[in-house]
Amino acid sequence: MAFDTEVKQEIIKKFARHEKDTGSPEVQIALLTARIKHLEQHFKIHKKDHHSRRGLLKLVGQRRQLLNYLRRTDFDRYRNLVKALGLRA
Repeated sequence: MAFDTEVKQEIIKKFARHEKDTGSPEVQIALLTARIKHLEQHFKIHKKDHHSRRGLLKLVGQRRQLLNYLRRTDFDRYRNLVKALGLRA
């Protein structure tokens, strides 16, 4: 499964705060989470792909920064997003 435009549009539609929203922290975090999950599947097959693993670590760091920003600015939105994405156990 490639991370294609249909998947991206579905995620944007689900997490957008208004009709034309594509850049809110919720949308960005949801898109990064989908890419991270896709790469996790890739690494189950390609265990020695260290170049892509570096990209994964950069994505995780970027998502962490956005989550910290959202937690700092609006804790209720942060809590709802974490629950919707299932990021905390």
